[in-house]
Amino acid sequence: MKNETRLPRNGKEGALYGGIICFLTSLFMSSFSIITVTGEFNGEIAMDIIKIWPIMFIIAMVIEPVLVGRIAENMVKKFTQPTDSFNAKILFRIVFTVFGMSMCMTFIGGIIGNGFNSDTFSNFISYWPRNFFIVLIAESLVIQPLARMAMVKIHANQDKKDPAVVIIK
Repeated sequence: MKNETRLPRNGKEGALYGGIICFLTSLFMSSFSIITVTGEFNGEIAMDIIKIWPIMFIIAMVIEPVLVGRIAENMVKKFTQPTDSFNAKILFRIVFTVFGMSMCMTFIGGIIGNGFNSDTFSNFISYWPRNFFIVLIAESLVIQPLARMAMVKIHANQDKKDPAVVIIK
């Protein structure tokens, strides 16, 4: 999958690809979680989202490549074969990444939102399964396809500039 047009080909593209995914996912889940907990959406809630989201985005941008992404990649290698399709490998990557990131971000989000107290673990047990499934659906159907579409557009522009590039699909 090294010359795959739907995936990053270098570190700069990898940071952009990860940034798009973390941006959309952290914005969506920060908003969803705050609105769900408060039960309403108004100007004050919007300001809370605007305050919390950048923190969650930065945390996600650190945790994913440093910890969760590496574990997810190793799990994909264990559960797939080189002959497996692109879609199979991507789906496994999404499942493993969402599993780890939803655990980390649910726990961290709970601490940021409510502090570390006796309810931290019981809230985690209540919220994590919901967050996992919501993010899994959002990543599979909307967020990852948007990030891959951005990579395809970037690679199409690069290939126009350098026609000597051979694309293997």
